[in-house]
Amino acid sequence: MALVRTPDDRFEDLPDYPYEANFVDVGGPEMAYVDEGSGDETFLCLHGEPTWGYLYRKLVPTLAEAGRVVVPDFVGFGRSEKYDDPAEYSFRMHYDSLVNFVEALDLTDVTLVCQDWGGILGLSVAGHHPERFARLVPMNTGIPSGDQEMPEAWETFRQFVEDADELPVSLFVENATSTDIPEEVLAAYEAPFPEESYKAGARVWPDMVPRKGGGEGTEITRPAAERLSAWEKPAFVLFSDSDPITTPDRDPLRDLIPTASEQPDVWIEGGGHFLQEDAGEEIAERIVDFVERTR
Repeated sequence: MALVRTPDDRFEDLPDYPYEANFVDVGGPEMAYVDEGSGDETFLCLHGEPTWGYLYRKLVPTLAEAGRVVVPDFVGFGRSEKYDDPAEYSFRMHYDSLVNFVEALDLTDVTLVCQDWGGILGLSVAGHHPERFARLVPMNTGIPSGDQEMPEAWETFRQFVEDADELPVSLFVENATSTDIPEEVLAAYEAPFPEESYKAGARVWPDMVPRKGGGEGTEITRPAAERLSAWEKPAFVLFSDSDPITTPDRDPLRDLIPTASEQPDVWIEGGGHFLQEDAGEEIAERIVDFVERTR
């Protein structure tokens, strides 16, 4: 087992992401995070597979005007440390790392903004540690209990990740967005991975999703979902309308969290799986409006 960190020069001159990386020990590996803005509101923005905090660059300026914005990179991604052995990655490792991260920074009254794996883990942490969270904004995600069938598009993706000799991270992002992405932005998504060994975390994350016949972590997600079914704080479920992977999860999630029905029943029109890339500015404005009307 070895921990590696992507060389700093890989992150020089990133388009629209000039933010300094901070580091905190989360129980062995160190997680990198951006920490911008200040104020009473705290936004915790969580990415998923196979991206990193850079995905939130279009949201950070608007959110930072409304409060503090914390954008971590999960272990194995972005500027965080990475295990070179796929066996070191597990649902429990990621969950514990996120809990340790929130506790190390002593984050409280958090507005959770999460997508993809960021939602699976973030909603799990919020379910088990509700005292640290004030609001939920789950986007293109869910909290799987392990008994659901996965869409064909997801299974195709999972199988490709498992079989590919080289993992084309930027191609995944490009294919799961509806807007044209400049080459320099695609390069920023490749930046954390100078060689294939750095992609161990990205390799194993898809197969980790709790689902019928596979995955792991249901001992965490099931009780978390049960607690979220009694959630009394504000929640704004915000999905895009053009994501073949998570669209079926939207209404069940909105039905699970009681307060979600108190917020607008809206979709991000034309957005793909990575809706932060397609409509980041719109999403940030909707989140700030949500915070202002639920203070």
